[in-house]
Amino acid sequence: MADTSTYSTIDPELASILASLPPAPSGADVNATVETRRERYRTGVLPKAKQNHEPFLPKSDEYTVVDRQIEVAKGVSVTARCITPTPRDGEDGLFPLIFWMHGGGWIASDAQMDDYNLRRTSVDLRISVVNFEYRLAPENPFPTAPNDCFAGLKYVANHPDLFSASLKKGFIVGGPSAGGNLAAVIAHRARDDPTDFANKGTPVTGQLLQIPCLCHYKAYPEKWKSSLVSMEENKDAPGLNKAAVEFTAGLYNAPPEDPDMSPLLLSSHKGLPPAFIQVCGLDPLRDEGIVYKKVLEEAGVPVKLEVYPGVPHIFDVLFPTLKQSAKWIKDFRDGLRWLISQSA
Repeated sequence: MADTSTYSTIDPELASILASLPPAPSGADVNATVETRRERYRTGVLPKAKQNHEPFLPKSDEYTVVDRQIEVAKGVSVTARCITPTPRDGEDGLFPLIFWMHGGGWIASDAQMDDYNLRRTSVDLRISVVNFEYRLAPENPFPTAPNDCFAGLKYVANHPDLFSASLKKGFIVGGPSAGGNLAAVIAHRARDDPTDFANKGTPVTGQLLQIPCLCHYKAYPEKWKSSLVSMEENKDAPGLNKAAVEFTAGLYNAPPEDPDMSPLLLSSHKGLPPAFIQVCGLDPLRDEGIVYKKVLEEAGVPVKLEVYPGVPHIFDVLFPTLKQSAKWIKDFRDGLRWLISQSA
């Protein structure tokens, strides 16, 4: 594979912004607790995510939002925020659907994180959205999150009418970071358990993986170790560093070699749905997405990859004025359109 190290050279626009900010406290990520990280999300990241998209929200009559409770285990239900475009002249009221899982290292965040962006996306791309809130670790460790998400996906596959969806037009799974991990995981679960999917004519048709974790850092396969260098190259990166990856993976408590943690380690990637992948050059997880593209291509899976040099994990939220942030959003939409076209 080509050398990816050049992607770690910081984006000049970002360098200028960081130079104007006070330095981060030494050891901040090492010493942070679960509650500290959740508080950072509630008071820091979430308001920025909403602020970035609020000026562009469609009018309220252009879409409908319903919070549904979906049972994921006996006596246990979680929230799924369902966004549906208001039908326009010439539309039959049935749309392709994306099943979305938020990021947050499996320990933080919720459906609000991507809510405003997904409202825009639903209206502009004419797609139904199920924005799914799986249970979080450490209170609910692995495999709770993938089990919850797969139960939710099965429910959608069996009740598309509740979501104004025609899954034959597109049935896509997606998410950022930990959500990208979960999207890759349930895509292969759906492939391997066709009862509620292929046999009913509703296979998963695409996967949208943003800044995804695709292999536990303790389980990098020998074949790809020389290509998986970003964890060390970007160990001190802003936004997400190696210490934070180790912290959240420890709380998630997944066996490193389990494919439900590390889909890169699947025995076969044949038959997986087409994938659109976005990775950041200054992200410890960068090379996992780049290697996964290669692995999918070798298995005959259609795949597209976009790399954003010199910017860190969730840069589009933290630094929305960067030129690359605008490109990120455009690429996300173009990638989703491509996945919908692949479904057809």
